[in-house]
Amino acid sequence: MLERARELDANDPLAAYRDRFEVPDGVIYLDGNSLGCLPKATPQRLQQVIRGEWGEGLIRSWNDADWIGLPQRIGGKIAPLIGAAPHEVIAADSVSVNLFKLISAALAMKPGRKGVLSEPGNFPTDLYMIEGLEKQGLAEQRLADRASMEAALDKDVALLLLTHAHYKTGEVFDMAALTRAAHEAGALVLWDLSHSGGALPVDLNACDADFAVGCGYKYLNGGPGAPAYAFVAERHHDAVQQPLSGWMGHARPFEFTDDYAPAPGVDRLLCGTAPILAMAALEVGVDLIAEIGVERLYAKSQALSEFLRECLDDRGVDLDLVSPSDPASRGSQLSYRHPEAYALSQALIARGVIGDFRDPDILRLGFAPAYLRFEDMAEAARHLAEVLETGEWQRDEFRKRSAVT
Repeated sequence: MLERARELDANDPLAAYRDRFEVPDGVIYLDGNSLGCLPKATPQRLQQVIRGEWGEGLIRSWNDADWIGLPQRIGGKIAPLIGAAPHEVIAADSVSVNLFKLISAALAMKPGRKGVLSEPGNFPTDLYMIEGLEKQGLAEQRLADRASMEAALDKDVALLLLTHAHYKTGEVFDMAALTRAAHEAGALVLWDLSHSGGALPVDLNACDADFAVGCGYKYLNGGPGAPAYAFVAERHHDAVQQPLSGWMGHARPFEFTDDYAPAPGVDRLLCGTAPILAMAALEVGVDLIAEIGVERLYAKSQALSEFLRECLDDRGVDLDLVSPSDPASRGSQLSYRHPEAYALSQALIARGVIGDFRDPDILRLGFAPAYLRFEDMAEAARHLAEVLETGEWQRDEFRKRSAVT
């Protein structure tokens, strides 16, 4: 399989992009769905911002270097990656904060309805934000499993909030069908694209989506804690009133008036001052992913994951796959169930194969195709087979959980 992997790498049209990222020697990085690798251009860009724009330009750089326009500029670059128009996307805050803004806005747009429908086992922050609004008396959390989701869309549901690609299993929702069902029930829809943006083809406008949020530090390679982004369909621009009425979301912030007036369009989702260094790093990652192209990345991701499955089969590894077996039905990951998944992941990390663990029993392997090779798949399969065959994972140091897993 290793020889075949090298042949595939030799014919990979994206192979040269690996050299545009910092990938440590001896590491097979299968956790780009949690934190993307560092683009090699990012340190140089940050030095330019720090030494030149900040160090020399000082406050003038808000205008001269267009710091003030970074949220809109980066949002406009993310937009075509998720099937949106540039003026419908803004880079700002975190996924959690943007969820709070848009859940609140959706509830205000549906007076008489307080239900926010999601699924059990959704990413925790999505559910926690609903709970927070519920404690304020503004929302009522509703949960339904995937099989009964459409039936749960009753007259009390104001908003359907779902994660497009599930963080644990990678299973992908039919965005178009569920958006249509929600609209037929009189509800709005908010999609969390944290495990989709920059990895999977997404077409928010073709699906008639209302709102979306997404992450900057996974597949967009913006760095740890990178700013997130938010989408509001143009048809809702006048109706959306988000609760965090901060200075930068004002229509005329530099008039310094006492009364708040929301900015036009998606700009009203801004709140505080943008973190310029983090924004600059994010822009480098977004530019690189846009250059490669999501369709090409998705095609390679599917090929990598299927090749890894072949390599595992070839070595007789029999793990319980909890991701959909059809690559078209899953995100850019494979998740396996094992009663000692944590110990397995730690044993692999000790060998330089960095995946991750999701409680209680999921070994999750992510595929960021911009910098992964088919040879990495063959070698990852070898390491996993050896860890299982030797019982290496049973060592005490691998079974003792750390604070961050």
